[in-house]
Order: sequence, then structure tokens, then C-alpha cells
Amino acid sequence: MKILLVEDEPKVVSFLHKGLTEQTHSVDIATDGLTGLRLALSSTYDLLILDNLLPGLGGLEVCRQVRAQNSSVPILMLTALGETDDKIRGLDAGADDYLVKPFAFQELLARIRALVRRRHDSPASEILLRLADLTLDPSRKLVHRAGQPVQLTAREFALLEYLLRNQGRVVSRVDILEQVWETSFDTGSNVIDVYINFLRKKVDKDFTPKLIHTLVGMGYVMREE
Repeated sequence: MKILLVEDEPKVVSFLHKGLTEQTHSVDIATDGLTGLRLALSSTYDLLILDNLLPGLGGLEVCRQVRAQNSSVPILMLTALGETDDKIRGLDAGADDYLVKPFAFQELLARIRALVRRRHDSPASEILLRLADLTLDPSRKLVHRAGQPVQLTAREFALLEYLLRNQGRVVSRVDILEQVWETSFDTGSNVIDVYINFLRKKVDKDFTPKLIHTLVGMGYVMREE
């Protein structure tokens, strides 16, 4: 994979560059936000690893601007800010996952594999997924509601695709964690709820009928009501 690492701590840069290149990945490095943004918008990457606290331009703003131009590239925020509010701000800015320093390198690799795997799983000839006036094109990574395009992050797209493939069936948070995050690591007790809320704002808030439903104590179901 071709990875852009935007990180200003020399020891972290050296550690990650060595580890990722040993895994046969190609790694470009930016040590400030402005350079990271320029590289992210001028080249094609399979993954962005983005620190939050950066000189020049903060990581959250870099994430927002990248996401505004590229709705599909996976973005992993890698930062020392580990409070729940910090995580939510990162996810709300468009990040697909959030890993707090210090971290185990094997966990980072697992997160990376989970983020990029779904970009290559769907056959190019796969048909549209539909529910009411919502359509999702797995091969072209496009979502429309009532004919209007819906911009989703890579993680939001994967979650919506999973819900649509299981429409009418109640899926638990554990199901979603295993099938969408594709990892057994604890990504935070409320991360599923946060992403469901993101989807509701983009897919349901301004439309009828509502399609994403919560069953308290059981999970979520996608159906027309």
C-alpha cells in the first residue's frame, strides 16, 4: 500500500517508517500539517495516518479538508489526545479510526488491515443495494438518498453497506464491531453509537421514511417504517 504519514515527532516517524516499510508498504512523510495536506490532495494514497497536534495546520483541519476533497480514502488519527471528546472530534472531522499513543504496533497493523480491506472486497459488477429511496453502489462507492448524493467516510460507507446487506435483521454492536471494524480490539464503548449517529445525520435526518432504527438492549436494524 501507499501510505501518507503526517507526524512531527521524530521518534514516532522513525519507528513507523521502519515498521511499515518492513511490511512492504510505501510510506511518504510530512512533518507539518500544511505539507501533509498538500501531499494528500496532490497524490493518491491507500491510507492516511494523521497526528492531531501538528505545526502549521492542526490534524483535525487537515482531516476535514482532505475529507472534503476525497470521501473514500481511509484516515487513521494517531494522537496522544485520548479522551472521549477528543475521539469524537476526530471522528466528526472525518477520520475513520482513532488510535491513542502509546500503542502496540501490531494493533496499528490490525487497524490498517481493517480500514483498507473493505475497499477491495466488493466485485466490480456487484449490483446496487437498495432500501426505499436509498441506494448504495458497492463498486463505485456511491450513496444516494432521494436522488441526492450522500458523502460518507470509508468507515461510514462500510457500516451502511453492512446494515443494508442485513436489512430487516437486528445486528448487535458486537456484530458490527466484528464485521465492519474487523478486529477484536476494543475501539471504545461508544464508537458504534457515534457512527450510527453520523449515518443518521447524513442518511435519515432530512428524509422520510426513517431507515435506521435502534432496538434498546439489542442493537440496530435497517428497515422501512
